[in-house]
Amino acid sequence: MGTPDFATPSLAELIASGHDIACVYTQPPRPKGRGLAEEKSPVHKLAEPAGIEVRTPRSLKHAPEQEEFASLGLDAAIVVAYGLILPKAVLEAPRLGCFNVHASLLPRWRGAAPIQRAIMAGDAETGVQVMRMEEGLDTGPVLMSERVAIGRKTYGDLHDELARLGADVLGRALVELEKSQIVEQKQARNGVTYARKIEKSEARIDWKRSARELDCLIRGLSPSPGAWFEAKGERIKVLLAEPVSGSGGPGEVLAPLVVACSDRALKLVTVQRAGRAPMDADAFLRGFALKVGDRLA
Repeated sequence: MGTPDFATPSLAELIASGHDIACVYTQPPRPKGRGLAEEKSPVHKLAEPAGIEVRTPRSLKHAPEQEEFASLGLDAAIVVAYGLILPKAVLEAPRLGCFNVHASLLPRWRGAAPIQRAIMAGDAETGVQVMRMEEGLDTGPVLMSERVAIGRKTYGDLHDELARLGADVLGRALVELEKSQIVEQKQARNGVTYARKIEKSEARIDWKRSARELDCLIRGLSPSPGAWFEAKGERIKVLLAEPVSGSGGPGEVLAPLVVACSDRALKLVTVQRAGRAPMDADAFLRGFALKVGDRLA
């Protein structure tokens, strides 16, 4: 049960390991692009060529969908960024239970956007865990986990790393589960945080914040949705930046693509204009005149 790119390595691992995959559940095709043609999810696209049945219910809240799920006679259900809430009847249907691949070190960053929130908060590390699902939001016991240093990784970097690592951890956890050798660890009661969905309003760069905070914000939203500022009436995304020395009024251009923050300054390394590909600072400045003393909003 999964939908986006993050879930495809886990499905590929299940296929390669020879598990009997009764069915794949994924979100329905969505309109996309200028023509708004319906496009199947990445998980859907992977499952079909493998000859796996694909189901795309819009909800699992009602009895017919729950009965159809139960009729599969599953040993276990694997959930990776599926996008639908699993009701109690679904959680209890598989013989061994439902298991989720979650991209954080629980109980920190329960919820929808754990990778982005970990980077945006300036966490030193995160990880991926396989947990037994309960009715609560990411509250179940953990079967297996791996830690990862964040460093200066962007959301895109960490997303891909944790997707691959999650598939590996899932494979190892299922081997132990099949042998009845898995030891489940209850989550700590302390240190609970929630990774709420990223709001559009959060992506705008406020130059009154510190350089470190903005660096974390930019990396946490890169490449999508992308942190942004306005200059000369145009919205510019910043995909990569680095804190540097400098002082001035917040938003003041101190040097070519070096911008003052509340404490130090931020050097913009990779930016993107609307409708164009990402570019480095030199390429950007050849087509967009910003001079020292200009103020960014």
